[in-house]
Amino acid sequence: MAIWNLGSINADVVYAVPHIPAPGETISTTGRQMFLGGKGANMSVAAARAAARVHHIGAVGNDGLWAVERLLEYGVDTRNIAVLDTETAQAVIMVDPAGENAILLHPGANAEIPQTTLQNAMAEAQTGDWLVIQNETNLQRTAASLGRKMALRVAYAAAPFDADRVMAVLPYLDFLILNAVEADQLRQATGRTPADLDVADVIVTLGANGADWYGTAGHQHFPAIKVDPVDTTGAGDTFTGYVLAGLDRGMPMAQAIGQAMRAAALMVMRHGTADVIPDLSEVQAFQSRG
Repeated sequence: MAIWNLGSINADVVYAVPHIPAPGETISTTGRQMFLGGKGANMSVAAARAAARVHHIGAVGNDGLWAVERLLEYGVDTRNIAVLDTETAQAVIMVDPAGENAILLHPGANAEIPQTTLQNAMAEAQTGDWLVIQNETNLQRTAASLGRKMALRVAYAAAPFDADRVMAVLPYLDFLILNAVEADQLRQATGRTPADLDVADVIVTLGANGADWYGTAGHQHFPAIKVDPVDTTGAGDTFTGYVLAGLDRGMPMAQAIGQAMRAAALMVMRHGTADVIPDLSEVQAFQSRG
C-alpha cells in the first residue's frame, strides 16, 4: 500500500534561546540552524524512514527546490509537489535548554497548493491507501471528501488547531491524532471528548506522559519512554509518521504506537526537524536496548 500526504513544506530556522521570550522581551540567541521542516514534510520523512511508500502532495516556491531535493533524498516521492510563483513557507522556531519550543509560521506556498496537483496525485491512489492531512495547507476538506469517495483510509493531524477546519473533516476520518491541548480545544468547541467522536481510531499525545488511544476496543494508555530531551520540535510529527507507516505495513495499532513512541523518544534527543528523524534501524536498535 502507500501513504499520500497532503502536507506542508517549510524552511525551519531554529534559534537556541536561554528561555522562551515574554511579550515585549528582547533576548540574544545562542545558536542558529536551518532545517527542512513543516508538519507535512516531517510526517513524510518519518513514514518513509519507517519503511512506508510515501507520496508527498504540496507546493514550494522557486526558493524551495532544495527542500524537494531533500525529500527525494529521504525516500519520498516528490512528483506531486508544485513549484509556484510565490515563496516557500518558513518557520521561526525558538528552543530553550529544556527542549521546549515556540514557533512562528509564514504559510507561503503551503496555502496555495493547486487543486489540480491534489487531483493528479489522487488519480494514482488505490483503495486501501492512506491519505494524510493537517492544518498547515489548504484543500483539507476537498482532500478528505475525495479520499472517502475513493475508499482511502483518511488520517488527520489536527494541528495547528482550528475548530472549523476540524469540524469540516471529521465526517470523513478513519484516524485522528491530536495533542492534549488540541483535545481540550476540540472538547470546548464541540462538547465531545476523544472517546465520543465518530472516528474509528483517535490518539491523543501527552508529551512526557505518553499517549492515549481510543479505538473500538476502548481506551488504552501508553507511557512515555524516559529520556533526557534537548528539543521537542518535530517529535509529534515523527510519532504520527511512524504510527501511519506501521498501520500501512499491517501492524496492529498497539504495536504501531509502541514503535512510534520509540521513534519520538529518539527524536527529542536530537536538535532539528525532518533532517534528524531516526530511521527504522535506529528505532529497532533502540527498542532492543530497552
